[in-house]
Amino acid sequence: MDLAYIPSPSTGVIHLGPIPLRGYAFCIILGVFVAVWLGNKRWIARGGTAGTVADIAVWAVPFGLVGGRLYHVITDYQLYFSEGENWVDAFKIWEGGLGIWGAIALGAVGAWIGCRRRGIPLPAYADAIAPGIALAQAIGRWGNWFNQELYGKPTDLPWGLEISAGANRVAGVYHPTFLYESLWCIGVALLVIWADRRFTLGHGRAFALYVAAYCAGRGWIEYMRVDEAHHILGLRLNVWTAIVVFLLAVTYIVISAKTRPGREEIVEPKKTAGSGEKSPEGGTDGEPGDTDEAGAAGATAEDATPADEVPVTLTKDEGTVEAKATVEEKDKDGAGNGAGGR
Repeated sequence: MDLAYIPSPSTGVIHLGPIPLRGYAFCIILGVFVAVWLGNKRWIARGGTAGTVADIAVWAVPFGLVGGRLYHVITDYQLYFSEGENWVDAFKIWEGGLGIWGAIALGAVGAWIGCRRRGIPLPAYADAIAPGIALAQAIGRWGNWFNQELYGKPTDLPWGLEISAGANRVAGVYHPTFLYESLWCIGVALLVIWADRRFTLGHGRAFALYVAAYCAGRGWIEYMRVDEAHHILGLRLNVWTAIVVFLLAVTYIVISAKTRPGREEIVEPKKTAGSGEKSPEGGTDGEPGDTDEAGAAGATAEDATPADEVPVTLTKDEGTVEAKATVEEKDKDGAGNGAGGR
């Protein structure tokens, strides 16, 4: 009796008129949006400015895509550069093939550039975006389902994945390793969010926790896969990579907790008013606004000069200063009274 296995899509492309909508690319794009959305919320909660995460992602995402593709092409070069293969296929990223190790490594370089341009510490940014990256991976793994790739060993479990016959694959029911990793990444995201709140992680430790937790799951999931891969001492290359990166992440958490405990108090410098910013009085600080006020005061003083001028002459005679004042009278016949009656 056949059980209801997980079906695979008959095609990974949906055509909207002349525009092809590829399931793999759609999952990657959706994952990026979710990562930026969650990262933005966490960044604001830590005192950052809205939009900063997206601005830095403009650098991190392209670098990450290039890094992920490079890692895949380098570690699976035989798929593109062996006899009978077309090297141009190495650029067809929509057909699948992104290595998470290369994506994170080169993506971090892009994030560093973006953070440096904004005066932001990279570890603080990495902590904010960490659970979002895990969710992006969880969504992105469904792209492998659309392409019917990266499945595990044959199984008769009810959640087995049906794979149809095609290039480099045999029809059958296999472990849905894409689903295992997707669920694992969701668990990693929840773990990082919980631990960050519980232990007030900072200085890159939340990101390191994400890396360590992901590697712990990737190790056993990778061991189940049956797609072609390079082996070292009987283990797949990605298993070794997961082990090494896991140890590095744990080491960083331990050392960082001792040398830099706590969390950053300020994650993003606030913008201050520049010297050319208008002051409330209407001018710039120390610039034309003050000059105009002085000029206006001077004009008022001139207008207020009394009609009866009192010239003062100072003379010096044997050390004595004598002041002589001469008052010029206008209309001795009572001109003042006449002026008041006009």
